[in-house]
Amino acid sequence: MKSKASITHLLYLHGFRSSPLSMKAQKMAQWVRQLHPQVQWWCPQLPPSPKAAMALLTHGTQDWPLTQTAVVGSSLGGFYAQCFAAATGCPAVLLNPAVQPARDLIHHVGMQQAWHDPAQSFDFQSHYVDELKALQNTLKSMHSNVFAIVAKGDEVLDWREMTGHLPHAQVKLLPGSDHALSDFDDHQHDILSFLNLA
Repeated sequence: MKSKASITHLLYLHGFRSSPLSMKAQKMAQWVRQLHPQVQWWCPQLPPSPKAAMALLTHGTQDWPLTQTAVVGSSLGGFYAQCFAAATGCPAVLLNPAVQPARDLIHHVGMQQAWHDPAQSFDFQSHYVDELKALQNTLKSMHSNVFAIVAKGDEVLDWREMTGHLPHAQVKLLPGSDHALSDFDDHQHDILSFLNLA
């Protein structure tokens, strides 16, 4: 299933403790730059507060043509991508998406080191879990224009739970792989075909 409109604006959302320096974000940026240079690409550094993260995305895309916008998200970014897609109606690609982040991240309240730069740290505060719960309530309106890549070998998230929360999505279920999708290059064709980039 492809997006109906040709996509001219692409948003990429990284996961918890991650950044625009993540392997998948870097590869996606490269694919867009090399194969679809006219597409506007934005991969922001997301703040630790879920409410602030969604406000950043809303503000940063307020001038984007929503019928020509798509979002890609990994892990916690996959959850944010679901929220963004539910709010805007745009197509979404989800990469091992978090589906119960409030439950999972309650165990990570406190100081956290950034994955790609251990010198950087942030405080994941307890009320951020409440912000995640509030966002979770927005997903009741999730549409079906979603393509998810889910790895049975994910060591962080349960593939059964991921697929169970995406009943209307087109799911590519991998027999192995891992949470980071180390085999990300293998999925280039499927991702770009779904996105239908200009």
